[in-house]
Amino acid sequence: MGKVAIPSDVMLFSSIIYKEDAALSSALDMLEERFGPRSFTSDIMAFDYTSYYEKELGSPLVRVFVAFERLVPRDQLAGIKLSTNDLEAQLAYPDGKRSVNIDPGLITLENVVLATTKPYSHRIYLGKGIWCEITLMYRRNSYSPMEWTYPDYGSSDVIDIFNALRERLKRQGVGRQNSRLGRALAKPDKML
Repeated sequence: MGKVAIPSDVMLFSSIIYKEDAALSSALDMLEERFGPRSFTSDIMAFDYTSYYEKELGSPLVRVFVAFERLVPRDQLAGIKLSTNDLEAQLAYPDGKRSVNIDPGLITLENVVLATTKPYSHRIYLGKGIWCEITLMYRRNSYSPMEWTYPDYGSSDVIDIFNALRERLKRQGVGRQNSRLGRALAKPDKML
């Protein structure tokens, strides 16, 4: 029988797609209020892999990635996605259109995981109307895209960002699991 082990906390990141600098500034302030200080902010990158968001957000669109100092439990991802959806609603224009798209995810030593509200065959339901997918898998000394990975996440520039953030995570002493917590949880009070 396998031993129950709770995985180590991991790095929370968000992709923020926007048109107006004021929307980004507000989003960053609100994200830090909820998730703590940022440890990383990428350079601004053109977001031109798809026109999916242009009808709502306008164009031209740009993106930044941010990561946060405080590590989070992996099982908090659904709640984090609900929180970022709430932030998008608070930052929406009076007509209800979003001013930013905030996509949170987790950076682990094994993979990069994205949260979404959209089900699909390769996504796993987390609860509360939220799904997740492994977007990048770590193998052969780098994150690598999956067959379903969005093209922008599979680009070398974005993979370089996540590889650098993974190194930061490693320097924080994060392992794959926390066996002490797993032992405590492996003693159930009763069977259901």
